[in-house]
Amino acid sequence: MLKIGKVQRGSGSDGELLVSFSAVAPGDIDLKEPVYIFFEGTPVPFFFGSFHKKGNSKAVVSLTGVRNLRDAEELRGCDLWADYFEEEDGPDFTGWTLEDGTGARVGTIAGVEPIPGNPCLIVDTKNGQTLVPLAEELVLGVDEESETLRMSVPEGLLD
Repeated sequence: MLKIGKVQRGSGSDGELLVSFSAVAPGDIDLKEPVYIFFEGTPVPFFFGSFHKKGNSKAVVSLTGVRNLRDAEELRGCDLWADYFEEEDGPDFTGWTLEDGTGARVGTIAGVEPIPGNPCLIVDTKNGQTLVPLAEELVLGVDEESETLRMSVPEGLLD
């Protein structure tokens, strides 16, 4: 699963939530798929009832089972997770552009090396081919429309 956002606060008396999204733009969220909030280490699924974008990285949403401001405030600070990468062997980013945390182009993704427990992207850079770990905590953004993956590339990896 990929952490896609965080509940900032309740919004309104009917249980709506202000959510800031980090790894995925609000417009890229699949509203038919559940999101998960972990309670005592267990992921609990929620479905979107409504979804209203607020700028580039926030949205006011309603989730099933969250009925009032008190319910919403209990979720303040909770992370939202999604089964963003559904492919059994991992995502296929072949042909996509890899960007670093500043948005600078790193190279073109030539494939995925399925190393058990540590899948890596094979990236064609100006200095030749390199492997970049495909770890959730390094993913900063996924733009399916432009086929761009933005990651925090570990320092020295591209030298």
